[in-house]
Amino acid sequence: MKEKKPCQLCDNLAATYCEPDQANLCWDCDSRVHGGNFLAAKHPRNLLCRSCQSPTPWSALGPRLAPMVSVCEKCVSCRAWDDHSDSTRSSHGEGGGDNSDCIGDSDGGMADGDGHEENQVVLV
Repeated sequence: MKEKKPCQLCDNLAATYCEPDQANLCWDCDSRVHGGNFLAAKHPRNLLCRSCQSPTPWSALGPRLAPMVSVCEKCVSCRAWDDHSDSTRSSHGEGGGDNSDCIGDSDGGMADGDGHEENQVVLV
């Protein structure tokens, strides 16, 4: 499993990535940085995947983002977002290859009615 990305200001777990600042930030530091002035509040930030912490397609802007959970398509497809103990997690990828970004159980992923995987966002 990948090592979790720390916030670049306080070392807590990062939740957002701000491209203009090129920084991974936790919710509190994101609010402090982007709530500081109206120009910083315009910075778009990508939410980081809860499981692998890669940037997700979900982005937002504003002085204070509401804490939420986002999961990337890769982790949704392998259910890495599902809470399992480390003993029940197994690493897997397409074609049986190792996918170190994706940790989860092997019973498949979530799909919409058309069989396409969806990103999942849950308000906390």
